[in-house]
Amino acid sequence: MNGSRRQVLGLGACLAAAAALAPGLRLIELAQARSPEEAASKLQRWGLLIDTAKCGECDDCVTACHEENGVKGHGRPATDSQWIRKVNLKDKRTGFAQTLPVMCQHCEEAPCIDVCPTGASMRRADGIVLVDKHICIGCRYCVMACPFGARQFVHEKTTGQKADVPRGQGTVEACTLCVHRVDRGEQPACVSACQRDGGKAMTFGDLKDPDSAIARRLKSERSTALRADLALDPGVRYQGLS
Repeated sequence: MNGSRRQVLGLGACLAAAAALAPGLRLIELAQARSPEEAASKLQRWGLLIDTAKCGECDDCVTACHEENGVKGHGRPATDSQWIRKVNLKDKRTGFAQTLPVMCQHCEEAPCIDVCPTGASMRRADGIVLVDKHICIGCRYCVMACPFGARQFVHEKTTGQKADVPRGQGTVEACTLCVHRVDRGEQPACVSACQRDGGKAMTFGDLKDPDSAIARRLKSERSTALRADLALDPGVRYQGLS
């Protein structure tokens, strides 16, 4: 075989390989050009402060979240998605009981991102942790890695989806802090509902802005992180936990 023919065959093999990889390369290209990240700035970090002393028995935050994001139950509690859920805590020694909402904690050192094999789990520059539906393969490593039980696998077909909130059967999802609302300068749906109809237990804002209400409160009032022992630096903090 002469050199020119060997070069032609080699080029053909390369083109064939490129064609086989094209879908994957396209997904990587999409992942690197995620439009939601264009609105994010590392000069900000969005966070949430929840005062458990003001959090009552209502489910206004849960209802508002699921309505805003088109999350619907199918009568199967074991597999239905819950982007936010109310958790009841009770101290066995004193009998003191508390109720609080739990959702994705939007960690600085997020375990879900560390274990994701495709890069679908990602953290925006402003601290919001998201799942890229283009490249999530539904392996559920992130579901197992999350110490807060905040990630859900979509078992059922999704219907009535909202344009701002892409969902899909066979992928993983979790609280996004209503990123579509945040990018419009609005509060997450759960916070708006809590402030309007609930116990005004939620405060949302920029943790890096010293003049924001949340930054001032975190500086002057005691708060704690769930599983603080893991040193994940979550963007969600709680007050009043016993």
